[in-house]
Amino acid sequence: MSSTTKRFDEALKKLYVAFHNDTLNPEDCKQCAVGNILDNNDSWSYMTDLHGSKRLSYVGLVHQNLGRRFNGYSPIELLKIEASFLEGCGYRLGKTYCHKPEYCKNQDILFNGLNAVVSTLCELDGVKNVMDCSSLFNYELKDNFNLQRA
Repeated sequence: MSSTTKRFDEALKKLYVAFHNDTLNPEDCKQCAVGNILDNNDSWSYMTDLHGSKRLSYVGLVHQNLGRRFNGYSPIELLKIEASFLEGCGYRLGKTYCHKPEYCKNQDILFNGLNAVVSTLCELDGVKNVMDCSSLFNYELKDNFNLQRA
């Protein structure tokens, strides 16, 4: 297993604290996944024109093209992280809309969002998903066809 990066470790610590302190909120750009990763700053929200979009705004493109990093993450990475959080919380995201679910601050829903974020953070850093527990149980998903008996 690959070791994690400093940016990953710091992001995970901030998200852990936010989850347990009940300061994780998908509707507040200072308290969402990226808001917490960026020390409860909302300036990142200008990187896109639509909540949940993975498309950079003009401001986001300028920062991306200049190679700017925010706590180790590029603007496009931040948008990917936030979109994964929202999708994990049950939001439906499109190119021109972001549909909020009825309940988005339930602890179970927030945990699902965090699980999606951790998966995205691992993907961005090229490390094995630290939330994947299948190896603990020595379990590998098998093809359903092979599980059926005649």
